[in-house]
Amino acid sequence: QVQLVESGGGLVQPGGSLRLSCEASGAFYSIDAMGWYRQAPGKQRELVARITRGQITTYTDSVKGRFTISRDNAKNTVFLEMNSLKPEDTAVYYCNVDSAYTPRGRLVNLWGQGTQVTVSS
Repeated sequence: QVQLVESGGGLVQPGGSLRLSCEASGAFYSIDAMGWYRQAPGKQRELVARITRGQITTYTDSVKGRFTISRDNAKNTVFLEMNSLKPEDTAVYYCNVDSAYTPRGRLVNLWGQGTQVTVSS
């Protein structure tokens, strides 16, 4: 079993900042890529940012230059620093793990419970 626990969401004014965290816990040897997705009401879930174990990052175009993804491999934690937030960033943000290698084998496409981010004045 691998659990992903997110924190750091909330209400912020336009132009403000938030930092999301997601810690993976449980019985596993290692984790491959970690990422953040978001889903706004009435819209499909979309990739926001992704980071490999080797620290290679990718971002969706709408957040480039404003969001920064990072990870601490020793703590199995991924972060999303969000700056210059806009109302259109409002969504539930989900942590995702590509693959986790456990004593029972490889687990793929793991999700956290989601954390709400609301950007509003």
